[in-house]
Amino acid sequence: MFFHSLLFLFSLTLLSSQTPVKKRAYSSGPVITANFPDPAFINVGGSYTAFSTANGGANIPIATSPDFATWTVTGQDALPTLPSWSTGNTWAPDVVQLADGSFVMYFCATPSSAPSMHCVGTATSSTVDGHYNASSTVLACPTAQGGAIDPAGFQDSDGSLYVVYKIDGNSLGGGGTCGNGNGEYSTPIMLQTLESDGVTPSGDPVKILDRDAADGPLIEAPDLILHEGTYFLFFSSNCYNGPYYDTSYATASSITGPYTKASSPLLVSGGDNGALNSPGGATVGPGGTQMLFHSDSESGNPAVRQMWTAGIAISGGTVSIS
Repeated sequence: MFFHSLLFLFSLTLLSSQTPVKKRAYSSGPVITANFPDPAFINVGGSYTAFSTANGGANIPIATSPDFATWTVTGQDALPTLPSWSTGNTWAPDVVQLADGSFVMYFCATPSSAPSMHCVGTATSSTVDGHYNASSTVLACPTAQGGAIDPAGFQDSDGSLYVVYKIDGNSLGGGGTCGNGNGEYSTPIMLQTLESDGVTPSGDPVKILDRDAADGPLIEAPDLILHEGTYFLFFSSNCYNGPYYDTSYATASSITGPYTKASSPLLVSGGDNGALNSPGGATVGPGGTQMLFHSDSESGNPAVRQMWTAGIAISGGTVSIS
């Protein structure tokens, strides 16, 4: 009996000295099971706030989390009043905090002058959850090229402010998948320098990435971070309502590029043991370790795009799910 007790204690000691089981890279399922597409997030004072494309009666829905793991949709609308130039249909918001502590939201919405398109607007607030007050002036509205969607703000290491967005060329209605299956229209990612207020453009936008054959009809949903001297531009490619929609990234040593696309996507359908369906709309935190993205609740049905979290790791110019 004494020998068996010693053996048991030795076994416990051996087990406790083993490397702990690694926490799964993805959340154990969607952290928001309701529709919460194109999620973006910001960490303020250790608390997380996420924003999504319009749904549930809110122009910009909000969710909060104390730990990036447990999320609660608050029912609050961060942008209850639309800008004067827009008729609604708000998509893909992103929020950054300025040096003075205030917040700027970037979003896209349908302009009254072009009801089949979107343009990028801005709104400001003294608090992270709003209410945000929309500017009456659009930030980017290239309707001749199809409009602009999916803005995301970025602050460089020297404090310079930028916003990236997609020229929505496929909204012009070419043939095939997502209106551009024949590749007739361009869907480039643009970089716009901003003044210190975070809302006023400075100079002309610069194209930093465009689609190629591997991207299908489009690239979209850009998100930019800087990690150890390398710029990482995350984006989605292919059509959002099909099985090839994904999340990938490109890297550059200069913010204006040239950017080199990764050899394979970061997130694809079938990931996480088959649980992911058309994963896209990703946002990565400034530290390059946390990511939110959406995934369809069921394959081939983008009506409910649920929010997931993932941990990522960056080594040199390579991003992986950590």
